[in-house]
Amino acid sequence: MNKTMKISRARAVKMSSTVPIEWLLKGDVSIQHQVHRDLLRSDAKILLKLQNKIAKQGWGARFLSKQRADGHWGRGFYQPKWTSTHYTLLDLKNIGLPSTNEQARKSTCMIFDQAIGPDGGINYSNTPATRRRGSDLCIDGMVLNIASYFRVMHAQLKVIINLLLSKQMKDGGWNCAWHYGAVHSSLHTTISVLEGFLEYRNTGSNYQIENILKAEKKAVEFILKHYLCKSHRTGEIIDAKMLMLSYPSRWRYDVLRALDYLQFAEIKFDARMRFALEVILKKQAQNGKWPLQMKHTGAVHFDMEKIGQSSRWNTLRVLRVMQFYSDINAV
Repeated sequence: MNKTMKISRARAVKMSSTVPIEWLLKGDVSIQHQVHRDLLRSDAKILLKLQNKIAKQGWGARFLSKQRADGHWGRGFYQPKWTSTHYTLLDLKNIGLPSTNEQARKSTCMIFDQAIGPDGGINYSNTPATRRRGSDLCIDGMVLNIASYFRVMHAQLKVIINLLLSKQMKDGGWNCAWHYGAVHSSLHTTISVLEGFLEYRNTGSNYQIENILKAEKKAVEFILKHYLCKSHRTGEIIDAKMLMLSYPSRWRYDVLRALDYLQFAEIKFDARMRFALEVILKKQAQNGKWPLQMKHTGAVHFDMEKIGQSSRWNTLRVLRVMQFYSDINAV
């Protein structure tokens, strides 16, 4: 397999000469931290100093200030969608809040104390019939992600891992609609599970590690077989929203989220990535930045960025993807 991605000379020059690192470093401290960590590869002292500021200023402090006295955000674990405890914890994880933060750790522990369903997975429902139906694998993957990041290594994580491994479909992915009889995997569910497994492996834990690695390999192949966004039956784009640059991703899959996962997981370049890479490269504006093209509807604590404007989150994520897949031959 050809491991080299080829792009035009003009595109390669644009990528190398007009990307505004200085502009990124003028952003929120959470952006600054990830720029220094992922693009500049700064030393540990600089990274620690920046990360410790996230809880005290900017977006991190604003998220934390919304927490209720009972440890919840919003109206509880999952309502309203984006201001709930679940999605606020996911936001805090993704912006790089220190994993030792006690506010986040307390709320993560509450999930295991109060939201375990009959099948051992996470079930936020208060409706008996919904609880009996089984847990949502998308949520199970996200909770594995959150808990692993905040080092809440509850014994129930092993149950969740076993559940996720047992529900992997023949095509290599997962589908949260498994209890409705779904037989084909969902990219949305699959990326959440993969992110959870990766964060779990980052803890250094070895439980089921060989099976997790095998499951990840099959799931990555599932994504690649779909060229990150195409129907395996027709070759058409599954959903136009998968090509749009949004942030935060919430539960939704898109090609930039997938590419960002693939670089974090250190998956080598595969020719089936080329289409998605070209899609995001073509979205670079003349000012060298990438825009925020859409956001997912729902209540939010606040907007980190505005639709239609240059996005530091998207620019940062594209740059670290391109930095990882840097074996580029200009043609």
